[in-house]
Amino acid sequence: MARAMSAKSRGTSPLKVVLCWHMHQPQYRDLLNGQYHLPWSYLHATKDYVDMVAHLEAVPEARAVVNFAPVLLEQIDDCAQQVQDFLQSGMPISDPLLAALANPVLPNDREGRLTLAEICTKANAKRLIDPYPAYRLLVDMVKWLRTHGDAIEYLSDAFLADLLVWYHLAWLGETVKRNDVRALRLLDKGRGYTLEDRRLLLELIGDLLGGVIGRYRHLAEQGRVELSFTPYAHPIMPLLLDINSAREAVPDMMLPGFRLYPGGEERVRWHIQRGIETFETYFGMRPQGCWPSEGSVSTGTLRVLADYGLGWTASGETVLANSLRKVGADQLTADKQWLYRPYTVGRDGVRCFFRDDGLSDAIGFKYLDWHADDAVANFVTNLEAIATATKGNQDAVVSVILDGENAWEYYPNNGYYFLSALYQKLAAHPDIELTTYSDALAKLKSVKSLPGLVAGSWVYGSFSTWIGDRDKNRGWEMLAEAKQAFDKAVRMGRLGGEQLDRAMEQLAVCEGSDWCWWFGDYNPALSVSDFERLYRQHLVNLYQLIGETPPEYLAHSFTHGGGEPTSGGVMRQGQPAA
Repeated sequence: MARAMSAKSRGTSPLKVVLCWHMHQPQYRDLLNGQYHLPWSYLHATKDYVDMVAHLEAVPEARAVVNFAPVLLEQIDDCAQQVQDFLQSGMPISDPLLAALANPVLPNDREGRLTLAEICTKANAKRLIDPYPAYRLLVDMVKWLRTHGDAIEYLSDAFLADLLVWYHLAWLGETVKRNDVRALRLLDKGRGYTLEDRRLLLELIGDLLGGVIGRYRHLAEQGRVELSFTPYAHPIMPLLLDINSAREAVPDMMLPGFRLYPGGEERVRWHIQRGIETFETYFGMRPQGCWPSEGSVSTGTLRVLADYGLGWTASGETVLANSLRKVGADQLTADKQWLYRPYTVGRDGVRCFFRDDGLSDAIGFKYLDWHADDAVANFVTNLEAIATATKGNQDAVVSVILDGENAWEYYPNNGYYFLSALYQKLAAHPDIELTTYSDALAKLKSVKSLPGLVAGSWVYGSFSTWIGDRDKNRGWEMLAEAKQAFDKAVRMGRLGGEQLDRAMEQLAVCEGSDWCWWFGDYNPALSVSDFERLYRQHLVNLYQLIGETPPEYLAHSFTHGGGEPTSGGVMRQGQPAA
Protein backbone atom coordinates (compact mmCIF):
# COMPACT_ATOMS: atom_id res chain seq x y z
CA MET A 1 0.00 0.00 0.00
CA ALA A 2 1.38 3.40 -0.96
CA ARG A 3 2.26 5.57 1.99
CA ALA A 4 0.33 8.82 2.29
CA MET A 5 2.28 12.00 1.62
CA SER A 6 3.81 13.49 4.74
CA ALA A 7 2.33 16.61 6.27
CA LYS A 8 5.49 18.51 5.47
CA SER A 9 5.37 17.56 1.79
CA ARG A 10 1.70 18.58 1.66
CA GLY A 11 2.52 21.94 3.20
CA THR A 12 0.09 21.34 6.06
CA SER A 13 0.33 20.70 9.77
CA PRO A 14 0.28 17.16 11.18
CA LEU A 15 -3.06 15.79 12.31
CA LYS A 16 -3.60 16.56 15.99
CA VAL A 17 -4.56 13.43 17.96
CA VAL A 18 -5.56 13.35 21.63
CA LEU A 19 -5.43 10.09 23.57
CA CYS A 20 -7.62 10.66 26.63
CA TRP A 21 -7.57 7.96 29.30
CA HIS A 22 -10.27 8.08 31.97
CA MET A 23 -9.26 6.61 35.35
CA HIS A 24 -12.29 5.94 37.48
CA GLN A 25 -13.61 3.74 40.26
CA PRO A 26 -16.61 4.44 42.51
CA GLN A 27 -16.45 4.76 46.30
CA TYR A 28 -15.90 1.24 47.63
CA ARG A 29 -15.28 2.45 51.19
CA ASP A 30 -18.02 2.54 53.81
CA LEU A 31 -17.74 6.15 55.00
CA LEU A 32 -19.13 5.31 58.44
CA ASN A 33 -16.80 2.48 59.46
CA GLY A 34 -13.98 2.91 56.94
CA GLN A 35 -14.22 -0.66 55.65
CA TYR A 36 -13.75 -1.38 51.97
CA HIS A 37 -16.36 -3.60 50.33
CA LEU A 38 -14.46 -4.25 47.08
CA PRO A 39 -10.72 -4.10 46.25
CA TRP A 40 -10.82 -2.70 42.72
CA SER A 41 -9.32 0.74 43.41
CA TYR A 42 -6.04 -0.57 44.78
CA LEU A 43 -5.89 -3.53 42.38
CA HIS A 44 -6.34 -1.32 39.32
CA ALA A 45 -3.74 1.03 40.75
CA THR A 46 -1.10 -1.69 41.06
CA LYS A 47 -1.89 -3.12 37.62
CA ASP A 48 -3.25 -0.46 35.30
CA TYR A 49 -2.48 3.01 36.64
CA VAL A 50 1.18 2.17 37.19
CA ASP A 51 1.47 0.61 33.73
CA MET A 52 -0.23 3.52 32.01
CA VAL A 53 2.10 6.08 33.54
CA ALA A 54 5.14 3.86 32.87
CA HIS A 55 4.33 3.73 29.15
CA LEU A 56 4.16 7.52 29.04
CA GLU A 57 7.41 7.82 30.97
CA ALA A 58 9.11 5.49 28.47
CA VAL A 59 8.33 7.68 25.42
CA PRO A 60 9.30 11.29 26.20
CA GLU A 61 7.84 12.56 22.90
CA ALA A 62 4.39 11.13 23.65
CA ARG A 63 1.54 13.28 24.94
CA ALA A 64 -1.83 12.31 26.41
CA VAL A 65 -4.68 13.52 28.58
CA VAL A 66 -5.24 11.52 31.77
CA ASN A 67 -8.48 12.11 33.63
CA PHE A 68 -9.03 11.11 37.27
CA ALA A 69 -12.22 10.75 39.27
CA PRO A 70 -11.57 12.45 42.64
CA VAL A 71 -13.04 9.59 44.72
CA LEU A 72 -10.48 7.29 43.06
CA LEU A 73 -7.59 9.58 44.01
CA GLU A 74 -8.78 9.60 47.62
CA GLN A 75 -9.03 5.80 47.75
CA ILE A 76 -5.56 5.26 46.26
CA ASP A 77 -4.12 7.70 48.78
CA ASP A 78 -6.03 6.10 51.66
CA CYS A 79 -4.92 2.57 50.78
CA ALA A 80 -1.31 3.72 50.40
CA GLN A 81 -1.43 5.33 53.84
CA GLN A 82 -2.97 2.23 55.41
CA VAL A 83 -0.27 -0.04 54.00
CA GLN A 84 2.40 2.34 55.26
CA ASP A 85 0.80 2.50 58.72
CA PHE A 86 0.62 -1.28 58.88
CA LEU A 87 4.24 -1.75 57.88
CA GLN A 88 5.47 0.91 60.28
CA SER A 89 3.28 0.33 63.33
CA GLY A 90 0.99 -2.62 62.73
CA MET A 91 -2.16 -0.53 62.29
CA PRO A 92 -5.01 -2.59 60.81
CA ILE A 93 -5.87 -2.40 57.11
CA SER A 94 -9.55 -1.87 56.34
CA ASP A 95 -9.66 -3.65 52.99
CA PRO A 96 -10.36 -7.34 53.78
CA LEU A 97 -8.33 -8.73 50.88
CA LEU A 98 -5.32 -6.52 51.47
CA ALA A 99 -5.59 -7.21 55.19
CA ALA A 100 -5.54 -10.97 54.55
CA LEU A 101 -2.29 -10.57 52.61
CA ALA A 102 -0.83 -8.57 55.48
CA ASN A 103 -2.04 -10.45 58.52
CA PRO A 104 -0.04 -13.42 59.88
CA VAL A 105 -3.23 -15.28 60.87
CA LEU A 106 -5.50 -16.37 58.04
CA PRO A 107 -9.22 -17.16 58.48
CA ASN A 108 -9.77 -20.50 60.20
CA ASP A 109 -13.54 -20.84 59.79
CA ARG A 110 -15.00 -22.63 56.79
CA GLU A 111 -16.98 -19.68 55.47
CA GLY A 112 -14.10 -17.25 55.84
CA ARG A 113 -11.68 -19.54 54.04
CA LEU A 114 -14.11 -20.23 51.18
CA THR A 115 -14.89 -16.54 50.79
CA LEU A 116 -11.22 -15.62 50.66
CA ALA A 117 -10.48 -18.39 48.18
CA GLU A 118 -13.30 -17.27 45.90
CA ILE A 119 -12.16 -13.64 45.93
CA CYS A 120 -8.72 -14.72 44.79
CA THR A 121 -10.15 -16.19 41.58
CA LYS A 122 -11.71 -12.91 40.36
CA ALA A 123 -9.45 -12.31 37.41
CA ASN A 124 -9.54 -12.83 33.67
CA ALA A 125 -8.69 -16.51 33.24
CA LYS A 126 -7.07 -16.20 29.82
CA ARG A 127 -4.82 -13.24 30.62
CA LEU A 128 -4.22 -13.22 34.38
CA ILE A 129 -4.54 -16.86 35.47
CA ASP A 130 -3.63 -19.25 32.65
CA PRO A 131 -0.17 -17.73 31.98
CA TYR A 132 0.90 -18.89 35.47
CA PRO A 133 0.58 -22.69 35.93
CA ALA A 134 1.05 -22.46 39.70
CA TYR A 135 -1.81 -19.98 39.96
CA ARG A 136 -3.93 -21.98 37.51
CA LEU A 137 -3.59 -25.05 39.75
CA LEU A 138 -4.78 -23.13 42.80
CA VAL A 139 -7.77 -21.70 40.93
CA ASP A 140 -8.72 -25.17 39.70
CA MET A 141 -8.67 -26.36 43.30
CA VAL A 142 -11.04 -23.55 44.26
CA LYS A 143 -13.41 -24.60 41.47
CA TRP A 144 -13.37 -28.15 42.86
CA LEU A 145 -14.15 -26.79 46.32
CA ARG A 146 -17.39 -25.27 45.02
CA THR A 147 -18.85 -28.76 44.81
CA HIS A 148 -16.83 -30.27 47.68
CA GLY A 149 -17.12 -27.52 50.28
CA ASP A 150 -16.38 -29.74 53.24
CA ALA A 151 -12.88 -30.31 51.91
CA ILE A 152 -11.90 -26.75 52.81
CA GLU A 153 -11.16 -28.02 56.31
CA TYR A 154 -8.31 -30.10 54.91
CA LEU A 155 -6.65 -27.26 53.04
CA SER A 156 -3.72 -25.70 54.81
CA ASP A 157 -2.85 -22.09 55.42
CA ALA A 158 -0.12 -22.60 52.84
CA PHE A 159 -2.80 -23.03 50.17
CA LEU A 160 -4.50 -19.76 51.10
CA ALA A 161 -1.17 -17.94 51.41
CA ASP A 162 -0.09 -19.04 47.94
CA LEU A 163 -3.49 -18.13 46.51
CA LEU A 164 -3.33 -14.66 48.08
CA VAL A 165 0.16 -14.02 46.79
CA TRP A 166 -0.59 -15.24 43.30
CA TYR A 167 -3.74 -13.15 43.07
CA HIS A 168 -1.85 -10.00 43.92
CA LEU A 169 1.05 -10.94 41.66
CA ALA A 170 -1.36 -11.41 38.76
CA TRP A 171 -2.78 -7.95 39.48
CA LEU A 172 0.60 -6.27 39.17
CA GLY A 173 1.34 -4.21 36.10
CA GLU A 174 3.44 -5.79 33.40
CA THR A 175 6.04 -3.05 33.77
CA VAL A 176 6.32 -4.01 37.45
CA LYS A 177 6.64 -7.72 36.70
CA ARG A 178 9.45 -6.98 34.25
CA ASN A 179 11.43 -4.44 36.24
CA ASP A 180 10.89 -4.74 40.00
CA VAL A 181 13.28 -7.23 41.61
CA ARG A 182 10.75 -8.01 44.34
CA ALA A 183 8.11 -9.00 41.82
CA LEU A 184 10.63 -11.03 39.83
CA ARG A 185 11.74 -12.87 42.95
CA LEU A 186 8.20 -13.76 43.98
CA LEU A 187 7.17 -14.82 40.48
CA ASP A 188 10.23 -17.02 40.21
CA LYS A 189 9.54 -18.71 43.56
CA GLY A 190 6.11 -19.89 42.43
CA ARG A 191 4.88 -21.62 45.60
CA GLY A 192 5.44 -22.04 49.31
CA TYR A 193 5.19 -18.34 50.06
CA THR A 194 6.13 -17.41 53.61
CA LEU A 195 4.98 -14.57 55.81
CA GLU A 196 8.20 -12.81 54.84
CA ASP A 197 7.24 -13.16 51.16
CA ARG A 198 3.81 -11.74 51.85
CA ARG A 199 5.31 -8.77 53.65
CA LEU A 200 7.69 -8.19 50.74
CA LEU A 201 4.73 -8.16 48.36
CA LEU A 202 2.87 -5.78 50.64
CA GLU A 203 5.87 -3.43 50.65
CA LEU A 204 5.85 -3.49 46.85
CA ILE A 205 2.12 -2.76 46.74
CA GLY A 206 2.58 0.07 49.22
CA ASP A 207 5.34 1.61 47.11
CA LEU A 208 3.21 1.41 43.97
CA LEU A 209 0.17 2.94 45.66
CA GLY A 210 2.22 5.62 47.36
CA GLY A 211 4.02 6.68 44.20
CA VAL A 212 1.56 6.43 41.34
CA ILE A 213 -0.25 9.76 41.79
CA GLY A 214 3.06 11.59 42.10
CA ARG A 215 4.31 10.03 38.86
CA TYR A 216 1.39 11.49 36.93
CA ARG A 217 1.87 14.84 38.65
CA HIS A 218 5.55 14.84 37.65
CA LEU A 219 4.68 14.23 33.98
CA ALA A 220 2.09 17.02 34.11
CA GLU A 221 4.61 19.43 35.58
CA GLN A 222 6.94 18.57 32.70
CA GLY A 223 4.19 19.28 30.18
CA ARG A 224 4.14 15.68 28.97
CA VAL A 225 0.55 14.96 29.99
CA GLU A 226 -2.48 17.06 30.72
CA LEU A 227 -4.38 16.02 33.82
CA SER A 228 -8.11 16.64 34.00
CA PHE A 229 -10.90 15.77 36.41
CA THR A 230 -14.42 14.41 36.68
CA PRO A 231 -16.89 15.94 39.16
CA TYR A 232 -16.29 14.52 42.61
CA ALA A 233 -18.28 11.26 42.86
CA HIS A 234 -18.91 10.74 39.14
CA PRO A 235 -22.55 11.91 38.89
CA ILE A 236 -24.61 12.05 35.68
CA MET A 237 -24.85 15.84 35.69
CA PRO A 238 -27.52 16.29 32.97
CA LEU A 239 -29.91 14.01 34.85
CA LEU A 240 -29.32 15.79 38.14
CA LEU A 241 -30.01 19.10 36.37
CA ASP A 242 -33.09 17.82 34.54
CA ILE A 243 -34.22 14.19 34.66
CA ASN A 244 -36.35 14.84 31.57
CA SER A 245 -33.22 15.47 29.50
CA ALA A 246 -33.07 11.67 29.09
CA ARG A 247 -35.90 12.04 26.57
CA GLU A 248 -33.96 14.35 24.27
CA ALA A 249 -32.21 11.33 22.72
CA VAL A 250 -34.90 8.74 23.54
CA PRO A 251 -38.28 10.53 23.45
CA ASP A 252 -40.31 7.56 24.71
CA MET A 253 -37.98 6.68 27.58
CA MET A 254 -39.74 5.55 30.77
CA LEU A 255 -38.64 7.84 33.60
CA PRO A 256 -38.65 7.45 37.40
CA GLY A 257 -41.68 8.54 39.36
CA PHE A 258 -40.54 12.06 40.21
CA ARG A 259 -40.49 15.28 38.18
CA LEU A 260 -37.07 16.70 39.03
CA TYR A 261 -34.17 15.63 41.21
CA PRO A 262 -34.39 17.89 44.29
CA GLY A 263 -31.83 20.70 44.21
CA GLY A 264 -30.10 19.22 41.20
CA GLU A 265 -28.08 22.23 40.07
CA GLU A 266 -26.82 22.88 43.58
CA ARG A 267 -25.64 19.26 43.75
CA VAL A 268 -23.92 19.48 40.35
CA ARG A 269 -22.06 22.59 41.46
CA TRP A 270 -21.06 20.86 44.71
CA HIS A 271 -19.56 17.94 42.77
CA ILE A 272 -17.66 20.24 40.41
CA GLN A 273 -16.25 22.45 43.16
CA ARG A 274 -15.32 19.50 45.39
CA GLY A 275 -13.79 17.76 42.37
CA ILE A 276 -11.61 20.75 41.55
CA GLU A 277 -10.49 21.09 45.18
CA THR A 278 -9.58 17.40 45.40
CA PHE A 279 -7.70 17.60 42.11
CA GLU A 280 -5.71 20.60 43.36
CA THR A 281 -4.87 18.77 46.59
CA TYR A 282 -3.21 15.89 44.74
CA PHE A 283 -1.76 17.61 41.69
CA GLY A 284 -0.97 21.12 42.94
CA MET A 285 -2.61 22.82 39.95
CA ARG A 286 -6.06 23.79 38.75
CA PRO A 287 -7.52 21.59 35.99
CA GLN A 288 -8.20 23.20 32.65
CA GLY A 289 -10.54 20.47 31.45
CA CYS A 290 -13.23 18.08 32.61
CA TRP A 291 -14.31 14.71 31.30
CA PRO A 292 -17.90 14.74 32.59
CA SER A 293 -18.98 11.48 34.16
CA GLU A 294 -19.70 8.97 31.36
CA GLY A 295 -19.17 11.77 28.83
CA SER A 296 -22.64 12.97 29.80
CA VAL A 297 -23.44 16.45 28.58
CA SER A 298 -26.37 18.74 27.86
CA THR A 299 -26.78 22.40 27.06
CA GLY A 300 -27.32 23.08 30.76
CA THR A 301 -24.26 21.04 31.76
CA LEU A 302 -21.99 23.08 29.49
CA ARG A 303 -23.46 26.28 30.93
CA VAL A 304 -22.59 25.20 34.47
CA LEU A 305 -19.10 23.98 33.53
CA ALA A 306 -18.34 27.34 31.90
CA ASP A 307 -18.93 29.08 35.23
CA TYR A 308 -15.80 27.38 36.62
CA GLY A 309 -13.42 28.74 34.01
CA LEU A 310 -12.82 25.38 32.35
CA GLY A 311 -11.38 25.44 28.87
CA TRP A 312 -12.72 22.16 27.56
CA THR A 313 -14.94 19.18 28.10
CA ALA A 314 -15.73 16.12 25.94
CA SER A 315 -18.44 13.63 25.08
CA GLY A 316 -19.42 10.92 22.63
CA GLU A 317 -19.69 10.95 18.85
CA THR A 318 -23.41 10.19 18.81
CA VAL A 319 -24.16 13.18 21.05
CA LEU A 320 -22.67 15.42 18.38
CA ALA A 321 -24.43 13.54 15.57
CA ASN A 322 -27.78 13.92 17.33
CA SER A 323 -27.13 17.61 17.90
CA LEU A 324 -26.16 18.24 14.27
CA ARG A 325 -29.19 16.34 12.98
CA LYS A 326 -31.35 18.67 15.00
CA VAL A 327 -30.04 21.67 13.05
CA GLY A 328 -29.64 19.93 9.68
CA ALA A 329 -28.71 16.34 8.81
CA ASP A 330 -26.84 17.47 5.69
CA GLN A 331 -23.89 18.37 7.93
CA LEU A 332 -23.20 14.69 8.70
CA THR A 333 -20.83 14.02 5.82
CA ALA A 334 -19.40 10.52 5.38
CA ASP A 335 -15.80 11.67 5.88
CA LYS A 336 -16.74 12.77 9.41
CA GLN A 337 -14.95 16.08 9.17
CA TRP A 338 -17.75 17.41 11.38
CA LEU A 339 -16.44 15.17 14.18
CA TYR A 340 -12.82 16.32 14.20
CA ARG A 341 -13.20 19.77 15.71
CA PRO A 342 -14.37 21.31 18.99
CA TYR A 343 -17.75 22.99 19.34
CA THR A 344 -19.23 25.45 21.75
CA VAL A 345 -22.76 26.33 22.76
CA GLY A 346 -22.90 30.10 22.55
CA ARG A 347 -20.03 32.41 21.68
CA ASP A 348 -17.82 32.06 24.74
CA GLY A 349 -18.83 28.72 26.22
CA VAL A 350 -16.59 25.85 27.19
CA ARG A 351 -15.14 24.00 24.17
CA CYS A 352 -16.50 20.48 23.72
CA PHE A 353 -14.61 17.73 21.88
CA PHE A 354 -16.22 14.46 20.74
CA ARG A 355 -14.66 11.01 20.67
CA ASP A 356 -14.21 9.00 17.51
CA ASP A 357 -16.21 5.92 18.45
CA GLY A 358 -14.58 3.68 15.87
CA LEU A 359 -11.00 4.43 16.91
CA SER A 360 -11.79 4.43 20.63
CA ASP A 361 -13.76 1.19 20.58
CA ALA A 362 -11.13 -0.51 18.43
CA ILE A 363 -8.74 -0.17 21.38
CA GLY A 364 -11.40 -1.14 23.89
CA PHE A 365 -12.81 -4.15 22.07
CA LYS A 366 -11.34 -4.94 18.64
CA TYR A 367 -7.59 -5.27 19.17
CA LEU A 368 -7.67 -7.53 22.24
CA ASP A 369 -6.52 -10.65 20.38
CA TRP A 370 -4.55 -9.01 17.58
CA HIS A 371 -0.80 -9.05 17.38
CA ALA A 372 0.29 -5.70 18.78
CA ASP A 373 2.12 -4.61 15.62
CA ASP A 374 -0.91 -5.42 13.47
CA ALA A 375 -3.25 -3.58 15.82
CA VAL A 376 -1.09 -0.45 15.91
CA ALA A 377 -0.60 -0.56 12.14
CA ASN A 378 -4.37 -0.72 11.67
CA PHE A 379 -4.90 2.16 14.08
CA VAL A 380 -2.26 4.31 12.40
CA THR A 381 -3.65 3.55 8.94
CA ASN A 382 -7.04 4.80 10.04
CA LEU A 383 -5.47 7.99 11.39
CA GLU A 384 -3.58 8.50 8.13
CA ALA A 385 -6.86 8.29 6.23
CA ILE A 386 -8.34 10.94 8.52
CA ALA A 387 -5.24 13.12 8.00
CA THR A 388 -5.79 12.93 4.24
CA ALA A 389 -9.50 13.72 4.54
CA THR A 390 -8.89 16.73 6.82
CA LYS A 391 -5.77 18.10 5.14
CA GLY A 392 -7.37 21.50 4.56
CA ASN A 393 -8.53 21.88 8.16
CA GLN A 394 -5.78 23.21 10.40
CA ASP A 395 -8.11 22.93 13.41
CA ALA A 396 -8.76 19.19 13.00
CA VAL A 397 -8.42 17.23 16.26
CA VAL A 398 -9.11 13.51 16.58
CA SER A 399 -10.29 12.42 20.04
CA VAL A 400 -9.64 8.88 21.22
CA ILE A 401 -11.28 8.53 24.64
CA LEU A 402 -11.80 5.42 26.75
CA ASP A 403 -11.30 3.92 30.18
CA GLY A 404 -7.68 3.76 31.17
CA GLU A 405 -7.98 0.55 33.16
CA ASN A 406 -10.60 -1.94 32.04
CA ALA A 407 -9.50 -3.04 28.57
CA TRP A 408 -6.01 -4.20 29.50
CA GLU A 409 -7.20 -7.19 31.51
CA TYR A 410 -8.28 -8.64 28.16
CA TYR A 411 -5.00 -7.94 26.35
CA PRO A 412 -1.89 -10.13 26.51
CA ASN A 413 0.55 -8.87 29.14
CA ASN A 414 -1.82 -6.09 30.25
CA GLY A 415 -1.52 -4.40 26.87
CA TYR A 416 2.24 -4.00 27.27
CA TYR A 417 3.21 -4.62 23.65
CA PHE A 418 0.25 -2.73 22.21
CA LEU A 419 0.74 0.38 24.35
CA SER A 420 4.51 0.40 23.87
CA ALA A 421 4.16 0.23 20.09
CA LEU A 422 1.24 2.68 20.04
CA TYR A 423 3.11 5.49 21.79
CA GLN A 424 6.33 4.88 19.86
CA LYS A 425 4.64 4.81 16.44
CA LEU A 426 2.40 7.81 17.05
CA ALA A 427 5.14 9.92 18.63
CA ALA A 428 7.46 9.29 15.68
CA HIS A 429 4.88 9.64 12.90
CA PRO A 430 5.54 12.68 10.65
CA ASP A 431 1.84 13.21 9.88
CA ILE A 432 0.52 12.85 13.43
CA GLU A 433 0.97 15.11 16.42
CA LEU A 434 0.11 13.62 19.78
CA THR A 435 -1.19 16.51 21.82
CA THR A 436 -3.50 17.52 24.66
CA TYR A 437 -6.77 19.40 24.58
CA SER A 438 -5.36 22.54 26.16
CA ASP A 439 -2.45 22.62 23.72
CA ALA A 440 -4.80 22.01 20.79
CA LEU A 441 -7.03 24.88 21.91
CA ALA A 442 -4.03 27.19 22.16
CA LYS A 443 -3.47 26.70 18.41
CA LEU A 444 -7.15 26.84 17.48
CA LYS A 445 -8.04 29.38 14.80
CA SER A 446 -11.82 29.04 14.95
CA VAL A 447 -14.55 27.20 16.81
CA LYS A 448 -18.01 26.31 15.55
CA SER A 449 -21.02 27.23 17.66
CA LEU A 450 -24.11 25.09 18.14
CA PRO A 451 -27.46 26.37 19.39
CA GLY A 452 -27.55 23.50 21.87
CA LEU A 453 -26.66 19.89 22.53
CA VAL A 454 -29.01 16.92 22.49
CA ALA A 455 -28.35 15.55 25.97
CA GLY A 456 -26.57 12.20 26.09
CA SER A 457 -23.48 10.20 26.99
CA TRP A 458 -20.66 8.42 25.22
CA VAL A 459 -22.73 5.21 25.33
CA TYR A 460 -25.15 5.25 22.39
CA GLY A 461 -25.53 9.02 22.72
CA SER A 462 -28.24 8.51 25.34
CA PHE A 463 -28.64 7.81 29.07
CA SER A 464 -30.20 4.38 28.57
CA THR A 465 -27.33 2.71 30.44
CA TRP A 466 -28.35 4.55 33.64
CA ILE A 467 -32.06 5.21 33.41
CA GLY A 468 -35.18 4.02 31.61
CA ASP A 469 -35.92 0.50 32.78
CA ARG A 470 -37.64 -0.69 35.95
CA ASP A 471 -34.53 -1.45 38.03
CA LYS A 472 -32.54 1.60 37.01
CA ASN A 473 -35.52 3.84 37.63
CA ARG A 474 -36.03 2.27 41.04
CA GLY A 475 -32.45 3.15 41.90
CA TRP A 476 -33.15 6.79 40.98
CA GLU A 477 -36.34 6.81 43.03
CA MET A 478 -34.47 5.54 46.10
CA LEU A 479 -31.91 8.32 45.61
CA ALA A 480 -34.53 11.04 45.21
CA GLU A 481 -36.35 9.88 48.36
CA ALA A 482 -33.08 9.96 50.30
CA LYS A 483 -32.34 13.46 48.97
CA GLN A 484 -35.77 14.65 50.11
CA ALA A 485 -35.07 13.27 53.59
CA PHE A 486 -31.67 15.00 53.55
CA ASP A 487 -33.23 18.32 52.54
CA LYS A 488 -35.83 18.01 55.30
CA ALA A 489 -33.13 17.41 57.90
CA VAL A 490 -31.27 20.51 56.71
CA ARG A 491 -34.42 22.66 56.78
CA MET A 492 -35.22 21.54 60.31
CA GLY A 493 -31.72 22.45 61.48
CA ARG A 494 -30.80 18.89 62.44
CA LEU A 495 -27.52 18.99 60.49
CA GLY A 496 -24.61 21.31 60.93
CA GLY A 497 -20.85 21.52 61.04
CA GLU A 498 -18.99 18.24 60.64
CA GLN A 499 -22.21 16.19 60.61
CA LEU A 500 -23.50 18.18 57.63
CA ASP A 501 -20.18 17.80 55.81
CA ARG A 502 -20.22 14.04 56.32
CA ALA A 503 -23.80 13.78 55.14
CA MET A 504 -23.03 15.88 52.05
CA GLU A 505 -20.15 13.59 51.13
CA GLN A 506 -22.29 10.50 51.70
CA LEU A 507 -25.03 11.97 49.51
CA ALA A 508 -22.47 12.63 46.79
CA VAL A 509 -21.36 9.00 46.84
CA CYS A 510 -24.98 7.89 46.41
CA GLU A 511 -25.27 10.22 43.40
CA GLY A 512 -22.48 8.44 41.53
CA SER A 513 -23.20 6.95 38.12
CA ASP A 514 -21.82 3.49 38.81
CA TRP A 515 -24.73 2.12 40.75
CA CYS A 516 -27.45 2.47 38.11
CA TRP A 517 -24.94 1.38 35.44
CA TRP A 518 -25.07 -2.12 36.92
CA PHE A 519 -28.78 -2.43 37.58
CA GLY A 520 -30.52 -4.63 35.01
CA ASP A 521 -30.67 -8.27 33.94
CA TYR A 522 -28.18 -7.89 31.08
CA ASN A 523 -25.25 -7.44 33.49
CA PRO A 524 -23.36 -10.31 35.22
CA ALA A 525 -25.22 -11.48 38.31
CA LEU A 526 -22.22 -11.36 40.66
CA SER A 527 -21.30 -7.80 39.71
CA VAL A 528 -24.91 -6.66 39.96
CA SER A 529 -25.12 -8.18 43.44
CA ASP A 530 -21.89 -6.51 44.60
CA PHE A 531 -22.80 -3.04 43.39
CA GLU A 532 -26.49 -3.19 44.28
CA ARG A 533 -25.68 -4.24 47.85
CA LEU A 534 -23.09 -1.49 48.18
CA TYR A 535 -25.51 1.11 46.80
CA ARG A 536 -28.12 0.18 49.38
CA GLN A 537 -25.47 0.36 52.12
CA HIS A 538 -24.46 3.87 51.02
CA LEU A 539 -28.11 4.94 51.18
CA VAL A 540 -28.52 3.38 54.62
CA ASN A 541 -25.46 5.30 55.78
CA LEU A 542 -26.96 8.55 54.49
CA TYR A 543 -30.17 8.03 56.46
CA GLN A 544 -28.14 7.25 59.57
CA LEU A 545 -26.06 10.39 59.16
CA ILE A 546 -29.17 12.59 58.95
CA GLY A 547 -30.75 10.89 61.96
CA GLU A 548 -33.48 9.05 60.07
CA THR A 549 -34.47 5.39 60.21
CA PRO A 550 -33.60 3.86 56.83
CA PRO A 551 -36.63 2.67 54.82
CA GLU A 552 -37.31 -1.03 55.18
CA TYR A 553 -36.94 -1.60 51.45
CA LEU A 554 -33.20 -0.94 51.72
CA ALA A 555 -32.85 -4.28 53.48
CA HIS A 556 -33.89 -6.14 50.32
CA SER A 557 -32.26 -6.67 46.95
CA PHE A 558 -34.23 -5.12 44.09
CA THR A 559 -32.25 -6.08 40.98
CA HIS A 560 -30.57 -9.24 39.73
CA GLY A 561 -28.23 -9.73 36.80
CA GLY A 562 -27.95 -12.64 34.46
CA GLY A 563 -25.83 -11.52 31.52
CA GLU A 564 -22.20 -12.06 30.65
CA PRO A 565 -19.42 -9.45 30.53
CA THR A 566 -18.26 -8.40 27.08
CA SER A 567 -14.67 -8.67 25.94
CA GLY A 568 -14.07 -5.20 27.31
CA GLY A 569 -15.26 -6.14 30.77
CA VAL A 570 -17.21 -3.34 32.41
CA MET A 571 -16.83 -1.06 29.38
CA ARG A 572 -19.45 -0.46 26.72
CA GLN A 573 -19.04 0.57 23.10
CA GLY A 574 -19.95 4.05 21.94
CA GLN A 575 -22.52 2.70 19.50
CA PRO A 576 -24.62 -0.47 19.56
CA ALA A 577 -23.03 -3.47 17.87
CA ALA A 578 -24.22 -3.93 14.30
